[in-house]
Amino acid sequence: MRRTIIAIACILLATPVMAQSVSEKTGVNSVLGVSPSTVDFVKQVAISDMFEIESNKLAQQKGNAAEKTFASQMVTDHTKTSTELKGLVTSGKVKAELPSALDSSHQSKLDKLKGANGNDFSSEFNSMQVSAHKDAVDLFERYAKGGDNADLKNWAGKTLPALKHHLEMAQDLDKKPAPTVGEVGEK
Repeated sequence: MRRTIIAIACILLATPVMAQSVSEKTGVNSVLGVSPSTVDFVKQVAISDMFEIESNKLAQQKGNAAEKTFASQMVTDHTKTSTELKGLVTSGKVKAELPSALDSSHQSKLDKLKGANGNDFSSEFNSMQVSAHKDAVDLFERYAKGGDNADLKNWAGKTLPALKHHLEMAQDLDKKPAPTVGEVGEK
């Protein structure tokens, strides 16, 4: 395992431009704490925001009361970050392209949610929200610490507290099954 990590680190150092994209896709950058490239960061944030907006719109329709409240907040907040990111890119402050659709991984997750109902929906949705927000916090932390675009790095740092709060909210949501009559008011 250690040799594998060392070998990957050597490859990263030998081919930084190409390796950033490959490493970000494989999770190596996250394990090593390496900041993503600006292009990778923008792409991942844009896809994450699209997924958050669409999955939470589903939760507004299919979720229980707590999920609907959470979902409303997520749609509002992720629409805001999506708009801010688009503004940074269209202003020319950030040189990157915004994807126009979800990648296959996120589309598959969304499709799974579309096909789920009731407790199955809640279980999948809550789990996906915790996972997505853990990934987002990690991504934003790494870019805020070591990103190569000052404007985007500053934005990542300012956005991070809200994402950490989203993660806490998602974790709380995941801990609380839909209350039954006997459990109302208990923790």
